[in-house]
Amino acid sequence: MKHIPKSQKFITHDDFFLLLKTYIRESEKGIRTKKNGESIRSSTIRGYGFMEKLILAFCATKKFEMKLYLAHHLNSSEMHKARKYWMSFYVRFTDYMYDDLGYYDNYVGHVIKNLKAFLNYVNEDTLIQIGSFHDKFHVPKEEIQIVTLTPAQLNYLIYDKQLHNQLSPNLRIIKDTFVLGCTVAMRFSDLMALSKHNLTVNENRHYLKIQAEKTNVESNIWLPEYAVEILKRYESKRKTLLPSFSNAYFNIQLKKLSAFINLSEPMIKVRTKRRRPLVIYKNQKERKHYTMADHITTHTMRRTAITVMLRLGMDEQAVRKVSGHSAGSKEFYKYVSFSQSYLDIQAERTFTKLAELQGISR
Repeated sequence: MKHIPKSQKFITHDDFFLLLKTYIRESEKGIRTKKNGESIRSSTIRGYGFMEKLILAFCATKKFEMKLYLAHHLNSSEMHKARKYWMSFYVRFTDYMYDDLGYYDNYVGHVIKNLKAFLNYVNEDTLIQIGSFHDKFHVPKEEIQIVTLTPAQLNYLIYDKQLHNQLSPNLRIIKDTFVLGCTVAMRFSDLMALSKHNLTVNENRHYLKIQAEKTNVESNIWLPEYAVEILKRYESKRKTLLPSFSNAYFNIQLKKLSAFINLSEPMIKVRTKRRRPLVIYKNQKERKHYTMADHITTHTMRRTAITVMLRLGMDEQAVRKVSGHSAGSKEFYKYVSFSQSYLDIQAERTFTKLAELQGISR
């Protein structure tokens, strides 16, 4: 930006969005990186774009003008005014997301986190001192329900011939892709990007060598026979190992596939708004709950793979290696806490060993 005279108290609405566009563009071009030097993920950059559109819509709807107060140009009275401005913005902007758009804590928190990152960039990278008013912005958090298949349900999808014969050719492809995802614990985007160079063979054992986009953790995943058979079914001249689908299309087809699995039991859907849990009904008028089938999405594949491995006794560190979770990953602990049977197995092993000490002299 051009030189800012000391008499100027704030950066205008238009310049706010000019800085935001620069922030997004530098992230796209790799000029701005993570603190460890890694490139910003494309999904994160898309989040910045959604945030920009959201703030623009808020300003237009609520007749709000964005400002970036120049903290080092302000006296104490002006600093107080700037603090009030930012707290007013935070309250009105979050009210807009909650009340006008119906968002829940998870997405509101995502937007506020991205906004704080942008304002930190203005302070640290552009050297335009706008103060730390945004440090007071609370980032809402929400525990999203983890939905997974049981080992028995996954077994049914893999091995039941009658089920396979009932499905249309298209749903067979969906089932095969879903089963592979429930085996290798990959994110949907990584699964769709698999190519022939990811597949290796060593002493007649097949492996997927992958590097997760999100964590950059490299994994070498052994493939059981049924997974190898799935990949062989789709051998072709295409670049990818599997047929390609969009996330939205795959989710629609999963709902159709779910009709062939016993997933009709009610599963109460709970979301949080302003840290208050709310029961969400599939049919509000009839107070009809969602079913397990309604909750099945592309995320279910990775979650199922991790919880099935844990429930069947696979060592936690080995599961981390397969799933590509970094050490200390908070996300991974969600799966551990969800898998009660995994905890039961670990506790039983511990106290069985304790009982075996009976009779041993002190």
